[in-house]
Amino acid sequence: MTQTNVDILLVGGGIMSATLGTMLMQLDPTLKVLMVERLDAVAHESTDGWNNAGTGHAGYCELNYTPQAADGRIQIQRALNINAAFEVSLQFWSALVEQGWLESPETFINATPHDSFVWGEADVAFLRQRHAVLSQHHLFKDMQYSEDPDVIRQWMPLVMQGRDPAQAVAATRIPYGSDVDFGSLTRQMVAALQTQAGFELRTGQVVSKLTRNNSGWQVTLQPRGISKSKKTQRVVNSRFVFLGAGGGALPLLQKSAIPESRGYGGFPVSGQWLVCTNPAVVRQHQAKVYGKAAVGAPPMSVPHLDTRIINGEPALLFGPYAGFTTRFLKQGSMLDLPGSVKRSNLKQMVVAGKDNMDLTRYLVSEVFQRQKTRVATLRQFYPQADAADWTLMKAGQRVQIIKHCDNKGGKLEFGTELVTSNDGSLAALLGASPGASTAVDAMLQLLERCFASSMPAWQSRLDAMIPARSRVLVEDAAVAQAVRHRVLSCLKLDSDR
Repeated sequence: MTQTNVDILLVGGGIMSATLGTMLMQLDPTLKVLMVERLDAVAHESTDGWNNAGTGHAGYCELNYTPQAADGRIQIQRALNINAAFEVSLQFWSALVEQGWLESPETFINATPHDSFVWGEADVAFLRQRHAVLSQHHLFKDMQYSEDPDVIRQWMPLVMQGRDPAQAVAATRIPYGSDVDFGSLTRQMVAALQTQAGFELRTGQVVSKLTRNNSGWQVTLQPRGISKSKKTQRVVNSRFVFLGAGGGALPLLQKSAIPESRGYGGFPVSGQWLVCTNPAVVRQHQAKVYGKAAVGAPPMSVPHLDTRIINGEPALLFGPYAGFTTRFLKQGSMLDLPGSVKRSNLKQMVVAGKDNMDLTRYLVSEVFQRQKTRVATLRQFYPQADAADWTLMKAGQRVQIIKHCDNKGGKLEFGTELVTSNDGSLAALLGASPGASTAVDAMLQLLERCFASSMPAWQSRLDAMIPARSRVLVEDAAVAQAVRHRVLSCLKLDSDR
C-alpha cells in the first residue's frame, strides 16, 4: 500500500473534472492535484463525442427548455439560464485559447446553426409563440423565424426533401449555434494540465472507499480489474474531493456517507443513434435541427437531425432513441441500479418509480424497437431517408436525479445538480443535460461553495477569464452583447453571422 497527499482529488476523467482542474490550476498553480479515472484513458464515457449530442446547449433549438404552461404561456426562464451558462463556458474556453492552453478552436468547437423544426398546426402555433416571446429578450434577439417552405428548405434541405407541400411547417434559426466535441476539449485540457508540475493523472483506478479525516478525506484506490489487496491499494489523503464521474458519481457520493447525500437516487436512461454512412447525404446537412419529444418521452430523447464534427471528421446523426438499463455507465454493471438503493433513499426511489411508470414502460418499449420503426421516426424529419444509409450505434448512459420532495417524498428530475458537504470538503455533480455545456458555470458555483475563503484572492484572475457571470448576462443587454461579440470572434463561430 502506498500513500499520497494532495490538495485536490478529482474523481473521473470527463469534462467536469477537467474543467475544475483547469480552473484551479489557473487560479493557483502551486496546488497539488490528482485526477483518477477508472478507464484506461480520459473522456471515454459520457464525454466521448459519440456518447452525447455534442450540442452547445444554449436554449436556441431545444424546445423542452421552453415548456408551455397550462394557461398556454411559454415559460422561458430555463432557456435564459442555460443560454447564459453556456456563454460563461464560451468565455472560459476563449480565455484558454488566447493563452494557448487549448488548441485552435475548430479542433473542439465549430459553428453549426441551431434550428427548431415542427409540423402540424398546433406545433406551428407553439413555435410561433415561442419565437415571439424569446426574441424579445436580448439573449435571443437574433433568432429567425419562418413558415415559408422555401426559406426552411435553404436552412435544412434534407428536412424538406419529399415533404408534403400542404403540410404546415415552421422553423427557427440561430446561425451562430455550435457543435462541441467535448471529448476533444477534455483531452486538450487534461493534456495541458499534465504540463503543470503539481498535476498527476492516474488511469485504471477505482475508488473503493472514502473516509473523512481531520484534514479532509482519505480515499482508497484499487487498480481496475485486479483483485482487492492491500499490496495494490493506494491511499490518497486530500483536502478536497470532487466526484465528477458522470453516472458513477451517485454511488461514490453514497460511499462518502455525507448527510447531504441522503435522499438522492438515480434513474438510468440509455440512448442510441442512427448514424448516416452516406457521405453525399452528410454533406447536404449543416445544422442541428431539434423537434418536439414524443408524448411520454424523457427530455434527453428530444429528436434531432444533427451535424457533428467528431475527432475532426464530419458526421450526421439522428436520435437519440431512448432505452432502459440498470447500468449507470456505458461500461458499468447491471447491478448499478439495485446497488444504489439504500435505506436513505428507498422512499424517494419507490415514490419516483410509482409516479413514472409510464416513462419506464416507454423506455422498455424503446429497447425492443425494430430498425424499421426507428427509420420511420427518422422519416418524419427526413422524408426521403434511405434505410440503407443509416446504421444503429449505441450512445452513452445518463443517470437522471431522484431526490427528496416535501409534497410526495420523492421526485424524478431531468437536469444537473451540485451536491456539496457542509464543510465544503467534498462535492459531486449529479444528473444529465445540459451537463457538459454548462460545466464552467457549475464549477464556478462549486468554487463559491467550497473555496469561499480563497475566492477574494482569486477574484481578479477569475474576472479576467470570465468577465461576466450568467446572472449579469441575463440582466444586462450591453454586457451580454459585448461578451457575445468577443467569444464568437475568438472561437470562430461568427462566420455566418
